[in-house]
Amino acid sequence: MLRTMRRNAFWGGILKFIIYAALLLAPIWFYMTYLNSTVQSLVQTMDRVQGTSQQAQSQFNGIEASWQAFEAKFGFGTSSTSTTH
Repeated sequence: MLRTMRRNAFWGGILKFIIYAALLLAPIWFYMTYLNSTVQSLVQTMDRVQGTSQQAQSQFNGIEASWQAFEAKFGFGTSSTSTTH
């Protein structure tokens, strides 16, 4: 009877190890098999969006600088004169 209990404990331990290993490895396998390409595509898209945003910001800065140069050349636009009462 003691031998049977020890055998059952041994097989139970092996079964627990297999279950815990499956619980830890299944999400990793699922990610690598199904989600990895989608996540990589999403990261590339985000990089492109950030690059486009930076280009738009630099173009806006260029337009703003051109407008300020235009205002300075013709002497109109925002002036720093203030009226005091």
